[in-house]
Amino acid sequence: MYLAEETWTDADALDTTLALLPVGSTEQHGPHAPLGTDILTAEAVAAAGEEAYDDEVVVAPTIPVGIAEEHRQFTGTLWVSDDTFRQYVRETVQSLASHGWDRVVIVNGHGGNINALAEICQTITRHDDAFAVPFTWFTGNSEMGHGGPLETALLRHTNPDLVHEDRIEEAREGAAERWGDWTSRVNLAVDSAEFTENGVVGDPSAGDAKRGEALLADAGAALAKLLEAVSERDVSRPAHR
Repeated sequence: MYLAEETWTDADALDTTLALLPVGSTEQHGPHAPLGTDILTAEAVAAAGEEAYDDEVVVAPTIPVGIAEEHRQFTGTLWVSDDTFRQYVRETVQSLASHGWDRVVIVNGHGGNINALAEICQTITRHDDAFAVPFTWFTGNSEMGHGGPLETALLRHTNPDLVHEDRIEEAREGAAERWGDWTSRVNLAVDSAEFTENGVVGDPSAGDAKRGEALLADAGAALAKLLEAVSERDVSRPAHR
């Protein structure tokens, strides 16, 4: 059930404790992909997980602005501070929990959100009347990059009309091979503009729609499996010693 599309009475009748909260970012993704790439991919994965899951789950509206100051030199990028982001996510989860949807999986589409989400989910689970866990759809995939093959592939499958195919070669030619400016195992770069002239990391031409379809199916299945685990988990807190 998509919360934003329902009436309050229909939401009130829903019998579940599970919720998905998509979280993205509004930031540059090179000359070929939209500023809302991380929003669109998070929403697509949340939808795939909701469809693959065997029982009811609430899908909350997407949080569209995240921790993205590293892209600040590129026009259209929006960002908030780490503290603001953590507080916003926490209070959104608290409001979901107030209606009984107190087991929340946060579906993340942006790498810059990962550390803050890990921290705030721990805080929520330890101190609030809710259990929260983050799910980042591209975790563990070394090809992730930025506006590179994985994101381009997923967009080509889910939102092909938003991918500027005539700019793929431009994106590829100006892309960096990896994230950062590395010296002696240390990344010296603070912002993406320091190591990529067009904001791209990785080769977007390597991600076609068929690959995007497979990525989405895999992420949706993994998310459904996580929902099952969260639904069955004993979330009562250990007694203080």
